Amino acid sequence: MLEYKNILFCTDFSEDANIAFLHALNLAKKYNAKLHILHVPHSPFRYHRVVVDEHISDEKSDEGQAFYDKDVEEKAMERLRATYDKRMGDFGNYLLVVKSGAPDVEIIRYAKKNDVDLIVMGTLGKSEQDRIDHGSTVASVSKYAHCHVMAIRNPAKQFILPGKMF
Repeated sequence: MLEYKNILFCTDFSEDANIAFLHALNLAKKYNAKLHILHVPHSPFRYHRVVVDEHISDEKSDEGQAFYDKDVEEKAMERLRATYDKRMGDFGNYLLVVKSGAPDVEIIRYAKKNDVDLIVMGTLGKSEQDRIDHGSTVASVSKYAHCHVMAIRNPAKQFILPGKMF
């Protein structure tokens, strides 16, 4: 029987992430699972890793510099609290987390370290330029995660090519 004990919801505060949050919270309630809410602020460094480099420190870049300072981390945590604390209602089994680094790498790393059974993400994030520069976070996480990955798309958005609708 399928059972989830730890569900990881990843957010960039986009519209798709807000829709994915509703699914993650609903699943956490249904399975009485712990809901981990993770945000990875964009790093000032260009990155392109397609696998999780376990030997790289959680706190440092390849050059040994911190990815961001405490101010960025504190502001990200404040935004997580402001966005999600009030939306929890009577559900109290959740954790807010901010990590630094490449989003796909940090999501996979966090999921492994915290015995996550399911990762829930919005299909499209905030920035088309990030997708061009770094590739799709959802595609990378789906390919390399050790657990199920649920990508939630916004039904109001349709991708249309000339002569075709997807």
